[in-house]
Amino acid sequence: MFYSVLVGLVVSLLVYLYFRFPYFIQDFIYVLKLVNVGRQVRQFGRKTPCYTILERFEDSVRKHPEKRFIVFEGESYSYRDADRVSNRVANALRERAQVRPGQIVALFHGNAPLFVWTCLALAKLGCTVALLNTNIRSRSLLHCLTCCCATVLLTDADLAAAVAEVLPSLREQDVSVFVLSDARETDGIVNLSAEVSGASEESPPLSLRRDISIKSPALYIYTSGTTGLPKAAVISHERVWMMSFMQHLTGVTSSDIIYAYLPLYHSAGFLVGLTGAIERGITVVLRRKFSASRFWDDCREHKVTVIQYIGEVMRYLCNTPQRDGERDHSVRLALGNGMRADTWEEFLRRFGNVCICEGYGATEGNVGFINYTGKIGSIGRVTAVHKMLIRYAFIKFDPETEEPVQDAAGHCVEVAPGETGLLVGKISKITPFNGYAKNPAQTEKKKLRDVFKKGDLYFNTGDLILADHDGFLYFQDRIGDTFRWKGENVATTEVSEILVMLDFIEAANVYGVRVPGHEGRVGMAALKLTDGMEFDASATYDHMKNLLPAYARPRFIRIQNQLDMTGTFKQVKGQLVQDGFDPNVIRDKLFFLDDSEQTLVPMTEEMFSSISEGRLRL
Repeated sequence: MFYSVLVGLVVSLLVYLYFRFPYFIQDFIYVLKLVNVGRQVRQFGRKTPCYTILERFEDSVRKHPEKRFIVFEGESYSYRDADRVSNRVANALRERAQVRPGQIVALFHGNAPLFVWTCLALAKLGCTVALLNTNIRSRSLLHCLTCCCATVLLTDADLAAAVAEVLPSLREQDVSVFVLSDARETDGIVNLSAEVSGASEESPPLSLRRDISIKSPALYIYTSGTTGLPKAAVISHERVWMMSFMQHLTGVTSSDIIYAYLPLYHSAGFLVGLTGAIERGITVVLRRKFSASRFWDDCREHKVTVIQYIGEVMRYLCNTPQRDGERDHSVRLALGNGMRADTWEEFLRRFGNVCICEGYGATEGNVGFINYTGKIGSIGRVTAVHKMLIRYAFIKFDPETEEPVQDAAGHCVEVAPGETGLLVGKISKITPFNGYAKNPAQTEKKKLRDVFKKGDLYFNTGDLILADHDGFLYFQDRIGDTFRWKGENVATTEVSEILVMLDFIEAANVYGVRVPGHEGRVGMAALKLTDGMEFDASATYDHMKNLLPAYARPRFIRIQNQLDMTGTFKQVKGQLVQDGFDPNVIRDKLFFLDDSEQTLVPMTEEMFSSISEGRLRL
């Protein structure tokens, strides 16, 4: 009788907990995983030499040497193949390019196996790798090399022409340039493909890595800079581990096969995708770039079980014409960020019961979230235990002053559940912020001091997030001088500085505006023309095409007599963003960037309708 009553009480308690706290089990499992990840990373840091992602790769080579590691364009490379080729690359760089431990080497290379071999090779040599965005050119390319103090630049044949444009400046900076793939050798760019082919397959000495610690910089990954040029975020080996464990946290196992098409120079593609796959010891199906028409065919052909995404990609997939057998695939898990709720629902409706793990995080940030429950539209959850492990808060933010709201004591104020707040993460030994290379001003700008008490220090994510009454988080907006378009961050100051190079443009205010049916914001610029000069649409188009990557070019131009400024001479964007690109609202001259005409054309109501209704894609 006693045991029957006891069992009944336990069952009743479990039923109560389920209905009162429906996500308790999932929350508990996630916290256990998080604690285990932290414990492992601390253990890695105590080893001598430090146990890095390279050591995990070498463990996989010993454990399953013949297992497929990279599948690319009809070729398959095992873990042993990757080890041998990366040894050849390392030995060629060491002997011919005189690359030494501690050196900073920039990699300007598209998605390909050679990118992976080179990163492994440089890790074996004890180097720090700067991953350069393959879209940058001229001024931005030089800046990225300068700000991380790179002395060697490695590139491929496809990008050699872009490097050749800045060779005189590279010579002045004593930067040696090498191309690793088959390409014609030019003056100033040395081809190493023959040296790599003939180099030894023996592993470089372990002593080359003896000075590396868990806090040492492993990578520089570039983020958009509010000063106008990219910032080199310092990624330590500790940070590499924390981001690589995302696959583990979302349930990826050693038997999975991941489909990787995101650019490897980004943290999502490199850390969550590539090094995450190395941490799991799995197979990577690698593509040069995303193709909506080939996506599901690739997944079926290679029996892909895990895909990465950004919101824009999922929207592209949902916009493809429907075909028979769309649910005929092996994909069980998708991990990424930036997917809108409507796209999420449509993706599940069309392509089947794929577990979506939406995440949130910044390359240089010290706080992140994972939606491990499948709640549509959410980027993660707030739980009491999670906040104890990783200290963060959502604080009130004034959009007019673009500053946090302070109380009478001069401290920040947390928002209530259901309100939107600015996400800040406490900077501590457990959650550090490593800042930006050679950029103390921008590093300091991301810090908030005396947030809740005198002397505390927080990282300002620059993101507005809503935490609802059930603890689910929803991304609302990005503040400041950056917006996101086509999966890339756009620095408004950089675009403005390039626009005002034209003699007929006196000032430019660049901002992002929403477009129905599109993720993120598209670029728009309000211009004040130089007195006595006219707007030259063709010259502006050519100028932007030559100096800006496609995703950063403003698609709409608004001509104003005067640009609004605050009392502290900051450009006012709020009303401009609200006006959007509607010619029925805007009385100023309005232009649209028309690639088919290779110029900027006057914006019409018909164009506006076509864009808003999705008939004209941007």
